[in-house]
Amino acid sequence: MSVLHNNSVDRISVLAAPDEGVLRFLDYMDEQMLAFESAHSLFKPNAHLRMCVELLRRHFQGKVTSPTLLIDISGVPYATATRRLNELVESGLINRRARHKSERSFTLHPSDQLLTLWIQMAKDNHLLVNNTINLTEKSSEPDERFYGSDYFSERLGPPLNVLSSPLSLPGGLRMLSHSDPTFLIMNNLKRHFELIVGCPIHHRSYSLDKLYDEAVENSGRDKSSYDLVAVNFPWIGEFAERGMLLPLDTLIDIDAMSPTDFHAASWRASHWGGRCYGIPVETTSEVLMYRTDLFEQEGIQPPTTIDELLAAAKKLHKPEKQIYGIGWNGARGTALSHTFMMAMADFGQPIIDLAADGEEFSIAGLGSRKYRSMIDSEAGMSAAKFLIELLKYSPPGILNMSWYERTKSYAQGQVAMSYSFSQMTPYFEDDESSPAKDNTGFIPHPAGSGRKPISPLGGFILGIPSNLSERRIQEAAIALETFTSARAQSLYVKNGSRGCSRYSASEDPNIRINSPIFDAVDQLAIQDQLQAWPRPPTPEFGAITQFCGVVLHEMLRGVITPEEALSRAHEGVQKLIENWQ
Repeated sequence: MSVLHNNSVDRISVLAAPDEGVLRFLDYMDEQMLAFESAHSLFKPNAHLRMCVELLRRHFQGKVTSPTLLIDISGVPYATATRRLNELVESGLINRRARHKSERSFTLHPSDQLLTLWIQMAKDNHLLVNNTINLTEKSSEPDERFYGSDYFSERLGPPLNVLSSPLSLPGGLRMLSHSDPTFLIMNNLKRHFELIVGCPIHHRSYSLDKLYDEAVENSGRDKSSYDLVAVNFPWIGEFAERGMLLPLDTLIDIDAMSPTDFHAASWRASHWGGRCYGIPVETTSEVLMYRTDLFEQEGIQPPTTIDELLAAAKKLHKPEKQIYGIGWNGARGTALSHTFMMAMADFGQPIIDLAADGEEFSIAGLGSRKYRSMIDSEAGMSAAKFLIELLKYSPPGILNMSWYERTKSYAQGQVAMSYSFSQMTPYFEDDESSPAKDNTGFIPHPAGSGRKPISPLGGFILGIPSNLSERRIQEAAIALETFTSARAQSLYVKNGSRGCSRYSASEDPNIRINSPIFDAVDQLAIQDQLQAWPRPPTPEFGAITQFCGVVLHEMLRGVITPEEALSRAHEGVQKLIENWQ
């Protein structure tokens, strides 16, 4: 898998090595076999077990295994080893996969049956050793931890297995994605996924604006340069209306993807006009992160309203100590536009006149109805004044700060609070030197106007470009199902991702202890506070963010008044809506 990163987000350090617990248990079994075999000449090598141990080890390391290699390490004569290997294949413990569809040579891979059997063996062995040498205290409850227990989830079943047939994509699988922690983790698992799909994977990563530009440019090419593209949730309307993505209901069994396993907001946001255009691969929410230790020192409660937020920011703002009240996206363009949209939502109004849905708003039917700008409104003015007020308690350079910079500022202890998407928490949770590590609380956006606090939905789907060569489409769909499966998403989470789209992928207690963000996001979803409407996926969304972010930046720099900024932004957005084609 080759990679091209185009911004600084790849500076995060993520762990993507094979699970050490699994490999330790395999090493332990190797040593046990060697101890018995060398104890006496009558103790013959167990060819079945030797071959299974080596095959499993290489599978978890992302290495291809040939029949010759297993025969060589079996410890028995060639003819005997060949028979033993055939027995493992015939029993269903080992799968054979053709190297290429037209070839007769095969690679060998553990089956789901062998992987499941190995989980149980590891568990039983751990309990047996503990009971024998009394490593753990006696308890009425059995010890459920075992070698590799943080790798496996019984709810999910065994780890990802190889596809029955390798993907025969000339040049390999080509992916276009965002350069954030989740996709960096996917890339760091390259050897494992190349083994799973049976072909090279070429992964190109861009910052958000460049990703959008490249996806749009790619849609104009005669043939797509990518088999799979990552699409930010608010872009769905434009990409679907422009015919840039293939609807998936004719390519994959949507019901087999277990829609109820996804956060409801992200699953709804992956649809347009009643059709599914992608599968959520990363679901994140924008929350307010705050330093629990600083709040405790000052006797401050976590804010639930805009007024409480401003009061907390004022009290925690101590420039003389180089600690500032709050970090947020103030950078010109897309970053500031997103901040303004979410601030308007905090005051109870999306930027367009979405239909009410109880206490919230509905994004359903956006492609079949006319709508108008709501920027020049009471909520718009409240949001504009709120951002101007935030400037007083923000760090220097706030008007150049976007997604990465605000999280970095929080991780380094420069700000006491920060708006941030939940998938960014490894920047401080995995940094022992960060003052925010183990001192961070997560809450939804404090609200104004008596509104219920909500958390704006963020993240990406994986979709298939509509101009992809026809002969590549079906195999791209197989790859899409693989990368968004529960087992794959569990692997991302296990390796450090905080942008989990499936409930089942993060339910393992051994995973959840890595970060409180999993519980926080799940609670937001359960309480219906995770919402997509603050950034409505209108077809004009890309143009709206680029336009508004320039006008609003002039306002924050004091070049124009809030009234003038809202008027210009409102008129510009209304023209974009009326003229969009």
